Amino acid sequence: MRKIIYLFIVLVSFASCSEFEKAMKSEDVGVKYEVGKKLYDAKKYSKAIRLFEQIAPSYKGKPQAEKLFYMFSQSYYKTQQYHLAAYQFESFASLYPKSEFREEAYFLSAKCFSQLSPRYSLDQVDTDKAISKLQEFIDLYPNSTYLPEANQLVKELKTKLEKKAFEIAKQYHTISDFKAAIIALDAFVADYPGTPFKEDAMYYKLDAAYQLAINSVPAKMEERLQNAKAAYASLVKFKSETKYKKTADNMLAHIDKELQKFSK
Repeated sequence: MRKIIYLFIVLVSFASCSEFEKAMKSEDVGVKYEVGKKLYDAKKYSKAIRLFEQIAPSYKGKPQAEKLFYMFSQSYYKTQQYHLAAYQFESFASLYPKSEFREEAYFLSAKCFSQLSPRYSLDQVDTDKAISKLQEFIDLYPNSTYLPEANQLVKELKTKLEKKAFEIAKQYHTISDFKAAIIALDAFVADYPGTPFKEDAMYYKLDAAYQLAINSVPAKMEERLQNAKAAYASLVKFKSETKYKKTADNMLAHIDKELQKFSK
């Protein structure tokens, strides 16, 4: 029985392959369309793409064009060819403004750019473009069923940009340029007041202020110690049980001890 089933599967696969090869060689665009649609329905997207690429120019303006270009766009998306998918979905949404698939196409076009967004340390051109495209979709379809996913994608992409900005600001701390670190971290918090990296930024500002103070010349030490103490106060005001509490408390104890020298 197993041998019969196996043989049947092989024969079906062979027939499908043969049908695809015949369609590829055929000059009949109708044959290519039907076989391409059959392959699409069978989730054989790479083969479907090869046929769709051949007939797409011939189908513009025809009744089947809307269905063809929808399948064409989806096939690129399903095979993770996001640049091509974004272009095809965008073109589809423009060509068929009354299509039942327009909303989905508009969303997936924007989502493609989010898929192209690289890790935070790299250039973020595609991230900026994805946020812009997703915001366009949100504005155009404020009641869309895709709205929760679109908002979540925007949130994730913005967090990635904030992560990059935070790491750039933090670099000054890493190289012990504490004056520059304080300025950069202050600017980061001002630019991204709701960022999930705010606690980290405030801690690194405290540490930069602390390091700058305790390594200062006597003439500048008292003022810098007071600045470091203010940075501590800002951190614990923002989050009283900060994950940096123990280290920050040790810094404060040292700051207060040093400040006592200036009260005599």
